[in-house]
Amino acid sequence: MKQGQKLWTREELILAINLYCKLPFGRLHRQNPEIINLADLIGRTPSSVAYKLVNFASLDLSLKARGIKGATNASKLDAEIWNEFFNNWDSLPYLSEKLLANLKQTTLEKLNDIPDVELPKEGKMREQVIKVRVNQSFFRRSILASYNDTCCITGIQQKEFLIAGHIKPWSIDEKNRLNLQNGIAINALHDKAFETGLMTITTDYKIKISSLLFKQKKSESVEEYFLRYHNKDMILPSRFLPDVNLLKYHNEFCFKE
Repeated sequence: MKQGQKLWTREELILAINLYCKLPFGRLHRQNPEIINLADLIGRTPSSVAYKLVNFASLDLSLKARGIKGATNASKLDAEIWNEFFNNWDSLPYLSEKLLANLKQTTLEKLNDIPDVELPKEGKMREQVIKVRVNQSFFRRSILASYNDTCCITGIQQKEFLIAGHIKPWSIDEKNRLNLQNGIAINALHDKAFETGLMTITTDYKIKISSLLFKQKKSESVEEYFLRYHNKDMILPSRFLPDVNLLKYHNEFCFKE
């Protein structure tokens, strides 16, 4: 560490990982307004925050798998907090949002644009609903950032059409609900097909369409919206590649072959 520099704290690193997840990989630079904002909140320079985010790239296994190394100065504490975050999807993303809300002197509801009229008035039920909504917001933003706001099936880049879908269903696997490798950016129509087993993605990232839809070959809409994608490569994210074990689960237990 250079003279005059201060060590990063655990809380600062958790906040930095939060932002790393929510920014597209190509926007990890000091001129990004969100990096400037975080730097102001924690009393650091935008260059320092941007460099820390690039350091995290060296710890990102999905990037390593694609030959992207990131910076090489990640510290031992960087690695510890990174591993803590990515081994505790059920708690660390929410904690990071709480830390951010406290720094901004606001509430989780306002930070995540959750209308008060949609929440119970008080008590544990309100806290539980807020936590679910905050987690859903974090998951959606992080998944869309990983896919650069692009549908993994069609390439559509209209955010209003996109859903942060789960590979292994939300209702089945609580531990992986916020695991970014359990998510795909997908348009609403194909998300419904994926959810109901009429479409899957194989462990080598190929799109596979159910034989139930092939039986409707005379339907122009089925041909246009589904059959033409059979055996095509999915559009891969820049980070957080879908976990092959979760894809295997979907192939075996959700897909109507």
